[in-house]
Amino acid sequence: MRNVARTSLVDAAIDELRREIARGVWPVGTKIPSESQLAQSLGMSRLSVREAVRVLAHAGLLHTRQGDGTYVTATDESKVALRRRLDTAAAMDIIDVRRGLDLVAARLAAGRRTEEDLTAMREALARRDAAARVGDLDGFADADVAFHVLVADAARNPLLADLYRSMSDALRDSVRPQEQTALGPDTSHDDLLRAIEDGDAARAVAVSVAILDRQERDL
Repeated sequence: MRNVARTSLVDAAIDELRREIARGVWPVGTKIPSESQLAQSLGMSRLSVREAVRVLAHAGLLHTRQGDGTYVTATDESKVALRRRLDTAAAMDIIDVRRGLDLVAARLAAGRRTEEDLTAMREALARRDAAARVGDLDGFADADVAFHVLVADAARNPLLADLYRSMSDALRDSVRPQEQTALGPDTSHDDLLRAIEDGDAARAVAVSVAILDRQERDL
């Protein structure tokens, strides 16, 4: 890290620590250096470093474990803020937002998907079907979300894919109330895959609408 000037020391420390986290110097789940080590690297007091760490912990990037150290919990504050907002959102509100994201993702994926995309989607649906057969609700939810994230990836729009990934936990939570119903016979996701495979954007959108309509009815 760079030795920072002695002006606005806490702000400078916050910026430098945030930069190191964003660069992946300390990956999510790893422990950052101690206060004394950071103070030496930054050329400032431990008090300034402690305040910077406190601010970043409040922002959701760091978490301090008493007697253990401080760990990286996220790399992007905007995603943390979105996650916190989604944690308090009603399931119906999440479905309303999904109507925008899913329909765009399905339409674009139908025109931009690759064979690799289709293979990954088939594998996700195979895991989804296998979980449904044995009543594995968690496995079913994970595979269901993975399938929809793959559709977003196939749209070849990085912003859309990032938004979808940021919402992945909320998407999983939003389908859990309907999982027991969803474990029953359902070909809608296979229909969506076929529409994307055929390059039929209109049908892909129509199937996506039907999937969300069903989830809304089951709430």
